[in-house]
This record gives sequence, C-alpha cells and structure tokens, in this order.
Amino acid sequence: MDKLLLVKEIYVEAFKNWTFRILQKYFKVYSWFCFALLCIVLYAFAYRVATGFSFG
Repeated sequence: MDKLLLVKEIYVEAFKNWTFRILQKYFKVYSWFCFALLCIVLYAFAYRVATGFSFG
C-alpha cells in the first residue's frame, strides 16, 4: 500500500502545474494567431481602399 501511495504522490507532483503551463502556452499561441489574422484583415481592407474598390 505504501508503494501505491508513493507512486500516486510522485504522479501528482510531476503533473501539478502541467495543465496550467499547457493552457498558458495555448492561449499565448491563440492570441498571436488572432493578432496575425487581424493584421491580414486590416491589410486587405487598406489595399481595397487604396485601389479604389467600390464596396456598394
């Protein structure tokens, strides 16, 4: 029983902050991806305005 509790304790200590780190990196990548998409949209809009595209 002691070995089982020891293995459980090692497992809990190893993965204590694991999900927090993954979520933090995931949201950082997601925010940069959204920022890049926003830049593409603004560039496309500015290009259409500069070339005289009629929006109506």
